[in-house]
This record gives sequence, structure tokens and C-alpha cells, in this order.
Amino acid sequence: MNCIKYFIAVTAMLLSVNFSAASQEIKQESKPEGAGQAVTSEVTRSSEGKQQTVEQKPGQAAGKEKRVVAVVDADGVQRVTITGGEYYFDPNYIIVKVNIPVEFVVTKAPGQIPHDIMVKAPEAGINFKIDLKKEAQTIKFIPTKIGKYEMYCDKKLLFFKSHKDRGMDGAIEVVQ
Repeated sequence: MNCIKYFIAVTAMLLSVNFSAASQEIKQESKPEGAGQAVTSEVTRSSEGKQQTVEQKPGQAAGKEKRVVAVVDADGVQRVTITGGEYYFDPNYIIVKVNIPVEFVVTKAPGQIPHDIMVKAPEAGINFKIDLKKEAQTIKFIPTKIGKYEMYCDKKLLFFKSHKDRGMDGAIEVVQ
């Protein structure tokens, strides 16, 4: 008899978790302004030495593409701030120079769904996976090989599409 009660309790709990998770997956938080369009932008330095993003032109990609070129700071480090939200990274295409240290400062936009950011390219000196939090976290690496490396969130709930499949992906391009 206790076994049957236990089975019913566990089944009810699993169903409530599944329905709760399903409603969160279905309800999508709005993406940054301009979602659905491809936008190319570039980080440059103003005359005061501040970093700024300059939009160049719309592209042909299916989702929004925000392209950022990392600028080498006075201390010799390339820094980029990345925000991960409901199925997006902002920016989602980052260009860095080879053999120069890189620091990503990553945060999570408000929302209940957990996200992470990862790149698995140990052959290029880029190998990290970190759960996104509201508090800023720093990822440090030195890219050692020219190429284009996939960046994405690998979270997935049950039978729903993965976060990567929902558009939470991008790329790090290492150039000369």
C-alpha cells in the first residue's frame, strides 16, 4: 500500500514539474530590440578611449546577429561583455585576435530559465563552460589558433528543443 502511495506522489510531482517547465519553455521572454533581423556592429574606441558598438548594416541571417570586434585595452587584454537571455547571446558573434589574452564578462538577463555559455575548442586554447548568473562572471583565455569556434548554451529540458536549437548560439572568430 505504501508503495502505491509513493508511486502516485512521485508521478504527480513529475507531472507538475513537466507542466511547469513546459509553460516556461513555451513562454519566451522578448529578445533584445531588433530580434529577427541581422545586425552587424563593431566595437571601436571613441576619442575619449571608451568602447562603443557601431552598427554597420543589416545582414541575411535568420536570427539577430550582433557582431563585435574586441579592442585590445591598454593593459593588452581584449575585453567583451556578453549577456545571455531567453534564447540569445548579446553579442553573439565576437571577433578576437590570436595570441592576445581575452576576458569575457558574462551575465544572465532576468528570467527563470537556467542558461550557460560554452565553447569546446581546446586545440585553440578556448575551452570553457559556465552557468550564467545575474552577477557578472569573468572567463579568461588566450586564443592560440585562427578559426571560427561555436559558442552556445547546451541546456535542454526533456523533449523540448535545446536552447541552442532555439537560437542561443553564436561564434568566436579568431583572426590574425
